[in-house]
Amino acid sequence: MAIAKPSFTVGIEEEYLLVNCETRDVVSDPPKAILDHCRNHMGDGLVEPELLRSQIEVNTRVCKTIPEARKNLQCLRHVIVETSGEHGLAPIAASTHPFGRWQLQHHTAKERYEMLFRDMRSLATRMLICGMHVHVGIEDNELRIRLLNQFTQFLPLML
Repeated sequence: MAIAKPSFTVGIEEEYLLVNCETRDVVSDPPKAILDHCRNHMGDGLVEPELLRSQIEVNTRVCKTIPEARKNLQCLRHVIVETSGEHGLAPIAASTHPFGRWQLQHHTAKERYEMLFRDMRSLATRMLICGMHVHVGIEDNELRIRLLNQFTQFLPLML
């Protein structure tokens, strides 16, 4: 007898800092052509600017399997690496840059980020950080609540 598996979806977001290939410095104002080329190649919503102009974010599609999400993410990474390399830059997937200076960064002109800089300037200006987010969609409401309740025991490890 086959065991029924719960229905779920998964999506992954990764944020990268763009650095100069020679100096390894964070590039505070990378060419707009990088983002434009990635968007044209991958489609809107999959490659986006982040809080700082030195950052770029990739978003997988909503995937039905882990292998599908992995393949989607590998493709996005490849496009970012190739495109930024054409401009003498490279993406780094790191929580922060080891010697990057937040004082030299510029924020992205986007309503959400403008509001963040207006309301929390001292905090937002120091946000030379990147993250990775995994979004899991669980169709069954009862299962979703049970899993969230079980997950709380791991919060100290995650935070």
